[in-house]
Amino acid sequence: MTLKTCTKVNIGLNVLHKRPDGFHELETLFVPYYGFGDELTVEPADRLTIEIEREGGVDWDPMEDLTVRAWRLLKADFPGLPEVSVRLVKGAPVGAGLGGGSADAAFMLRALNELGGLGLSDPALAAYAAKLGSDCAFFIYCRPMFATGRGEILEPFPIDLSAYDIHVEIPLDAVTGLPVAVSTCEAYAGIIPREHCGSAGDGGKGPALLSRSGKAARMDVAGPFASANVSLREALKLPVDKWRGVVVNDFEATVCPQHPEIPALIEDFFRRGYIYAAMSGSGSSVFGIIRK
Repeated sequence: MTLKTCTKVNIGLNVLHKRPDGFHELETLFVPYYGFGDELTVEPADRLTIEIEREGGVDWDPMEDLTVRAWRLLKADFPGLPEVSVRLVKGAPVGAGLGGGSADAAFMLRALNELGGLGLSDPALAAYAAKLGSDCAFFIYCRPMFATGRGEILEPFPIDLSAYDIHVEIPLDAVTGLPVAVSTCEAYAGIIPREHCGSAGDGGKGPALLSRSGKAARMDVAGPFASANVSLREALKLPVDKWRGVVVNDFEATVCPQHPEIPALIEDFFRRGYIYAAMSGSGSSVFGIIRK
């Protein structure tokens, strides 16, 4: 069985507060994106094997890949699940905030559900996926979903983007010429949740922006609802051409000062006529929305 995976973009991403378990409470809109993806082939076999093809090679242990972890997760509850051979051809960029690895895990769960005749529903598969990663559950559904919690609590979101095209690009490092990659740990380093900086008491200004020197500088959130600290749900009800400065990704405050190629690419999207552009997830990818 061979499956073509998708990736995702985050339209808006608010970091609300840090939870007692150490994770951060988020709200974001996940939207599937098919411009990047991987090819996953899963077949019954005598023993568990995995082969990963990726330009530039693989810098992680293949036997710890999320696809293998997905198999182990189901095997623990379904001992009759067959051993499989896995071939993964990576086309989605790594460290770009597009969820390529999470998609692989979710599609692996879907493949194993069929191969093993497990009969698991989408919500049941999503519950397994959530154990593998915060955004994995989204890829069980691959349709617009509003996410809360760590990103694993999902609900369908009524948004119609059929009149628009979404285009994703990866910025290139100005020195090396290589694609910029951002780790999740890097993105969270220094993040200031909205409970500390987005209240009416501070004038409705957004997350603090950390400069290269490490000093905090306030980043104003422009737009008609900034002073009211509008929720992302409300902001997304605006026309797309009103999203700029209102529908924001809080991780830009952490990531952009360290990787100036990212805000430069965002501005380049606007120069090219896109009506909205932002970093996706924890970066480094940038997406733009334009009318068809």
